Amino acid sequence: MIDFQPLVILREVARTGSVTAAAERMNVSQSAVSHAITKFEERHGTKVWMKDGRNLRFTQAGNYLLGLAERILPQLDHAERVLADFADGRRGALRAGMECHPCQKWLMGVTGPYLRRWPDVDFEICTAFRFDGVAALLGHEIDLLITPDPIDQPDLLFTPVFDYELVLVLHENHPLTTNAWADPHDLIAETLITVPVSLERLDIYGRFLVPANCRPHHRITAETTELMLQLTAAERGISVLPEWLLREEGDKLPLKSLRIGPHGLHKSIHLGVRKDEERIDYIAGFLDIAREQQPIY
Repeated sequence: MIDFQPLVILREVARTGSVTAAAERMNVSQSAVSHAITKFEERHGTKVWMKDGRNLRFTQAGNYLLGLAERILPQLDHAERVLADFADGRRGALRAGMECHPCQKWLMGVTGPYLRRWPDVDFEICTAFRFDGVAALLGHEIDLLITPDPIDQPDLLFTPVFDYELVLVLHENHPLTTNAWADPHDLIAETLITVPVSLERLDIYGRFLVPANCRPHHRITAETTELMLQLTAAERGISVLPEWLLREEGDKLPLKSLRIGPHGLHKSIHLGVRKDEERIDYIAGFLDIAREQQPIY
């Protein structure tokens, strides 16, 4: 059986960039780290890293073990916290992952009621994964995934909790504000402001522009919805956001919304959990509160 200590070492070396820094972070000597890896390599008959000048380069075996460490060690860390919670008489811990920028505002409305209703549950929010959110859920890095893009996966259960419509956000003097809705060709000459994700994850492209073989003249990204609204209000471009979020955050800005296509572009926030874990009381409690929570505008 593989000892988990070399996995910890590999993860820390990858994170810190050197054996010395990894040893300091682990509160052990550099020689102890080197000895542990040498012993591991001798036992398994393969190198995990090679010296490349003053740097270390992971071998194929090392990269495989690093990926294994990134999947397994978060589960062990979480198990340790859960056991400590049980020992302290606490109920458990819920780690929620989020891969939707606009979802953050909605989530804040759910978090308060949940924390009050479940005071003995530790609640964590994670937005960065080594892989994608689904892989993080399957790999037990998180316990619940908040996403507008559920997938059909036999080991996961996705529940829709909130429906909304995506709209174009325009400066109030933009010529398109006189239209009843936006046509794909209306965006060809525009600068489109989006969240910083790949194009295939943007519905305005996959469900609206690409099928019509259209592209905006230029695309820029913004890290937050607040910045997207400010850029749009400054006439730096047009953006796409949930209508409820525009009403909640942009009501004091010189902005107007425009329906995307004659029927609109509709989405739902989904909560994903591993199958059968939806029965765990504090996870079921989160699902119940999420269904109850609707944005107020």
